[in-house]
Amino acid sequence: MNEFRYCPRCRSELASEVRGGRPRQVCKTEGCRFVHWDNPVPIVATIVERDDGIVLVRSRGAPPTWFGLVAGYLEPGERPEDGAAREVEEEIGLRGTKPELVGIDPFALRNQILFTYYMRVPAEEIRLSAVELDEYRIVPIEKLVPWNRGTGLALSRWLAARGFHPPPVDFGKHMG
Repeated sequence: MNEFRYCPRCRSELASEVRGGRPRQVCKTEGCRFVHWDNPVPIVATIVERDDGIVLVRSRGAPPTWFGLVAGYLEPGERPEDGAAREVEEEIGLRGTKPELVGIDPFALRNQILFTYYMRVPAEEIRLSAVELDEYRIVPIEKLVPWNRGTGLALSRWLAARGFHPPPVDFGKHMG
């Protein structure tokens, strides 16, 4: 649980109390009634395919082997498939086919819920978002190795549906 020590509404000290069957941080101040539910953050990710393979990206400042799917936060009021298409356009500068849902997975390590999609884009020049990304690689499908957590689980299912069954590895070791 993401620990809050003080109430973000009234600044009183919070206490642990069971709500909804789990311990939650709650404000005991009369009239405030704040409960930190610690709900997961929605993330959209996309398996982006071009004629020459799958586009993997490396976030700014990430270690040199940390390539993953195009991904980002879902905006308020945005449908997940629209968010997936938006992130692809923002991060690599391409528009593609309508995103197809691959799966929805919890990612407890980061308290996120991952909506993973698939979409094809034209084999045009990739224009990386200089604010978010440092690098990209295009990996042929037959050489793609999924990672064993987060979006790698959806990637593994997507590959299996296409007849590829590489064993998942630790994130960062999939680019070997």
